[in-house]
Amino acid sequence: MGTYIYTYASYEDERSLSALEMHSLFGSESQTSILESSVKIDPSRSPFIKERIAVIFEEESYHELLEKVAALQIGETFKVMYVKIGSVEETFEKRRSIEREVGLQINGVADIRQPKRLFGVMNINGRWVFGDYVESQSVWYQHQQKPHHYSTALSTRVARAVVNIAIPNPTGIKAIDPCCGIGTVLVEALSMGIEIVGSDNNPVILSGTRENIAHFGFSCEVKFEDMRNITKHYDVAIIDLPYNLCSVISPEVQLEMLQSARRFADKVVVVTVERIDEILLKAGFVIVDRAVAKKGVFIREVIVCS
Repeated sequence: MGTYIYTYASYEDERSLSALEMHSLFGSESQTSILESSVKIDPSRSPFIKERIAVIFEEESYHELLEKVAALQIGETFKVMYVKIGSVEETFEKRRSIEREVGLQINGVADIRQPKRLFGVMNINGRWVFGDYVESQSVWYQHQQKPHHYSTALSTRVARAVVNIAIPNPTGIKAIDPCCGIGTVLVEALSMGIEIVGSDNNPVILSGTRENIAHFGFSCEVKFEDMRNITKHYDVAIIDLPYNLCSVISPEVQLEMLQSARRFADKVVVVTVERIDEILLKAGFVIVDRAVAKKGVFIREVIVCS
């Protein structure tokens, strides 16, 4: 089983959401910008992961690391990246010097423009690490450029984190977003290869939802259906509850919606701008975990239920 080192970055008002996503993906949390784990995750899945190193060599001293790297035979072009961490960093010149020194030890052809393989080197907790390097691509950022928008929709960044919290391992999972709105959650889930369907009881927006999904080359079933009428069973439901800014939804209707979710899904992640703990418990859920997500003046809670 390999060791992977991830670097993290988040804004202050995202710390709670980032911590819950980290715990969901890795089963553990880190109080620093570094997470070490035996779990392999594509860095681009998370809006908070910056990069990943799959550890090949780990030594107490830099010179010992160079000796290990010298035994490495590479049959393809490569490039070495120095990975910065923490507040105390090497100077730019020092980082480039380390990259050159490590690169010169490798038996292979260096190519700084279009390498076939990227390596990372970093100094972490008093030891030196070298391994295969992958940088995160901001997939969620590209999804901001969708044809149709909805003023109270989740940001693509938050939606991506919520999907990871709900579905850390997509293998064999069937998911539903029964209040899918303009499709923000659906697009993020589909971009990760998750099997998901959507529905909403507002028929006016669903053509825009389908167009948003198709715009990025994805497809999934999107139905005009009230979630209280759903009869199929799903492993996970992600429910971004409608906001009272648009239409008044009574506690009684919220209870009916959540009772139906309790019936058709094994696990539910609820996003809400209101305190609904009492309604969740009354619907038969156990609250497993939670986080806070902010977008402008909106403060949302992300609540994991089983």
